[in-house]
Amino acid sequence: MIPVFTFAGQRVGVMGLGKSGLSAAAALKAGGASVLVWDDKPEQRKAATDAGWALLDPEAHRLDVAALIWSPGVPHSLPKPHALAVKARAQNIPMICDVDLLARAQQSSSFIGITGTNGKSTTTVLTAHIFKQAGRPIAVGGNLGTPALDLKALGGLGTYVLELSSYQLELVPSLSLETAVFLNITPDHLERHGSMDGYVAAKRRIFEKQRHPRAAIIGIDDSYSASLRDQLVRGGGHTVIPISVKQAVPGGVYVENGILIDATDRRPREIADLRTIATLPGAHNWQNAAAASAAALSQGIAGPIIAAALKSFKGLPHRQELVATIKGVPFINDSKATNADAAEKALRCYENIYWIAGGIAKEGGIASLAPLFPRIRHAFLIGDAADDFADALEGKVPHDLYEDLETAIEDAGRRAFKDNKPGAVVLLSPACASFDMFKNFEERGDRFRTEVQHLWPQTTSSSSTESLNP
Repeated sequence: MIPVFTFAGQRVGVMGLGKSGLSAAAALKAGGASVLVWDDKPEQRKAATDAGWALLDPEAHRLDVAALIWSPGVPHSLPKPHALAVKARAQNIPMICDVDLLARAQQSSSFIGITGTNGKSTTTVLTAHIFKQAGRPIAVGGNLGTPALDLKALGGLGTYVLELSSYQLELVPSLSLETAVFLNITPDHLERHGSMDGYVAAKRRIFEKQRHPRAAIIGIDDSYSASLRDQLVRGGGHTVIPISVKQAVPGGVYVENGILIDATDRRPREIADLRTIATLPGAHNWQNAAAASAAALSQGIAGPIIAAALKSFKGLPHRQELVATIKGVPFINDSKATNADAAEKALRCYENIYWIAGGIAKEGGIASLAPLFPRIRHAFLIGDAADDFADALEGKVPHDLYEDLETAIEDAGRRAFKDNKPGAVVLLSPACASFDMFKNFEERGDRFRTEVQHLWPQTTSSSSTESLNP
């Protein structure tokens, strides 16, 4: 835990008692603040009082706190203003999140922030991996899972690599990034931001208050991001580094025919052949690799070090994770693909797919995946969506329905071995939420990994995520 001394001797409120809220409360208390906490859930408040925390009174005429530490997951403006947020704004009480407290507490450290609709987690972990391989002291967290104030205090020689959501970026007025990465943007969380313009505005805050070298890394393969790149270039003040997997970009980092190229200097230089890196399959992962490499280049890490780090990257669990290769057939855990858009990225990466899919479907089901059906040799359908998915696949893709994941895995493997198609893969990419059969997508992916190793015990897991935090 990193103590926060900014509010020593003052009263501070904490709204939202999840992991980040409780972490912030403890860090503030350790720094000498008097902390009052609140959560809209009675069970959370009871747990807090049982642990010795004093409650904030949201009904009080004046809140009488120097700041309100707001959990990013709690809506404060849209779709409906939270009463406590309305009161705080009326009383000019700053609302910030734990990432802002980290920035205040570790001002001498370097900060890299990464945002975007898709790819944030992989890019964050990959960036941290490159820095670690370069011998840089790092800690990685933020929206990724580890609360910001639970990271190690790094001081002036270390770098924090932070995944930043649009919710967090609305609550970090003190955060000053040396390198800011904006991967891409597509419609998402519009109920929280009111419109696409509101969502873009929240995301673009990542470029505010940047400090030297003020590196602004922007994926330009979607129109919103390309427009933002143009705005920053016109505005001056930033070192803008565009990234693309669709076109060569002078002054940027791009992928051409699978080759990652550094064009930030006068003469473009090849960094690595991404086609040879199994843990970074597909154009979406190539964008992640380009962004992470650009972040490293902006901080003075040389191309050969970046190339070696890309090749040694083990990937993230549940995101096209190579669990094992059995009789020449890779078994891929893509349990994080909880909608059709996410599953599409995986389906585009492979031919001769033995596809395990199903769960609680999102709106639209898998209709958008129809152009990719010719890649699927057989579908193994589970969960609530199995019947609907079967209807969508009827006459197009052979399929069977299963009551449990384990049987689907066994049949998928046996059929893949029997058919012996070149390039065959068994792919768990459900295109669905997991809550009908599992607690979350992590449990679903863990079950897949465990069952593969149980059915074929001579194999071992080929992928794991290393610990990047000291």
